Amino acid sequence: MKQADEAFNVKKAEESPGFLLWQVTTLWHRAIKKALDEIDLTHPQFVLLASLLWLSKTKESITQIDLSHHSKIDPMTTSTIIKTLLRKGLVERREHHTDTRAKSVTLTESGVAISRQAVEIINKVDEDFFTGLGAGVKDFNGKLVKLMDTNK
Repeated sequence: MKQADEAFNVKKAEESPGFLLWQVTTLWHRAIKKALDEIDLTHPQFVLLASLLWLSKTKESITQIDLSHHSKIDPMTTSTIIKTLLRKGLVERREHHTDTRAKSVTLTESGVAISRQAVEIINKVDEDFFTGLGAGVKDFNGKLVKLMDTNK
């Protein structure tokens, strides 16, 4: 049996957490993409729409920077996605109620409807995808949060 190249610090690819994360993310993203194709949304568009829906529960004005921070999508990409969502009629920009330099991003009526529909679809995808973890989902989520917190 051949030995792994000395450049690697693991004997088997399945011992590399980064490679495992890549593989799982690729499989999960494939399922997400297939589900969202049915309603003509990309995954990043969904993430920003869902973030807007989520943040609007507690914030009166939501800026692109708020969306960028919440979603972990960089500001330039957020801006590009927002422009696409504007063209699709799912969001609109308004004057921010306190900061004259900023614009608030809000969901249109159709944006709210498609966001809710998309969240239902993705909830089902996640339920199906992560079912193999059983009761371990809560622990898994906690570990993901820990990774986010330690890698800001």
